[in-house]
Amino acid sequence: MTTDPQISLMALSEAEARCDAMLAAMGYVGEAFALAALDGVEPRDLAEAALCAAMCELVAIRGEDEAARIATRLADRAAAGEFSVGPRQ
Repeated sequence: MTTDPQISLMALSEAEARCDAMLAAMGYVGEAFALAALDGVEPRDLAEAALCAAMCELVAIRGEDEAARIATRLADRAAAGEFSVGPRQ
């Protein structure tokens, strides 16, 4: 089976655009955390509020079932230490 190089290039371009969008989104989230910290908001409080807001958006965009699958994958990744920046607790 051969793959059309044009399709492969389009898929790569789409993946790069998605990666760029994700990096930009992470930058906005980082800015929100920095601004909240300046206002005295505890990072743990903002993190939980951000997760709740994100879940509301996911449910609105993808529906309850897909949002639940995404949340499960995120929970598995967290349990595996993927998001840890220091020693695991």
